[in-house]
Amino acid sequence: MPDATEFDAWHGDVASSSLVNSLFQRALGLPPGFDSNSLLTWSGISEVAAALRLSAGQTLVDLACGRGAYGMEVARRTGARLAGFDFAPSAVAIALRNAVSRDLAGRAWFGVDDYTAVAMRDHCADAVMCIDAVQFSEPPLAALREFRRILVAGGRLAVTAWEPIEPVDDRLPERMRRMNLSRDLREAGFSHVEVTEKPDWYAAERTLWESALEAENADGDPALVSLQKEGARALETFAVKRRVLATATA
Repeated sequence: MPDATEFDAWHGDVASSSLVNSLFQRALGLPPGFDSNSLLTWSGISEVAAALRLSAGQTLVDLACGRGAYGMEVARRTGARLAGFDFAPSAVAIALRNAVSRDLAGRAWFGVDDYTAVAMRDHCADAVMCIDAVQFSEPPLAALREFRRILVAGGRLAVTAWEPIEPVDDRLPERMRRMNLSRDLREAGFSHVEVTEKPDWYAAERTLWESALEAENADGDPALVSLQKEGARALETFAVKRRVLATATA
């Protein structure tokens, strides 16, 4: 399991790697200068924003926010206020700087915290988003229950993740084999649960991994080294997973 130290180093390395940022932008269809937090495409951001059903002035919480770009883009499109949390201090520092540069400093705030125990009062968020990170929750339902705790009644949740095609497939790590958002969101107290497969997102991810593995690393870029290692692992089990967007109501 990766820890905060590993993610902290990753975000710092990626922030200084123009090559890795360009690989993300081309594969995921992101505009120049947009910091990818994970593997969500530009069209995927639109789908997440629509699913959250936010209005201007409402509060969006982005958990495991990374460098904050996804949450800031949803806030920009909807007029929502944003609170983002990540356990990697370097990611949060970058997010705070980016909020200023994107004219969101007045309505975007970021802090270092664990998404299974966020320093927020009960029922304070109108919407919660979590991009490509819920599989790291320990225990498995802790993050989903925390999302439910901070949401107002009727508040919306959007989670992106991967699920196993066959839960017993031992080629996948245990944390991936256990993923079943339709089951777990209901157990965590959500209603109106919908889990939708996103093959176009998954195709863009494959493009990213293949492009990373083909890239030359003459300068020993540590971000590219990490990306290539992750890509090699991901492609080994690519055919036994599916890419999903899960939405639900508190």
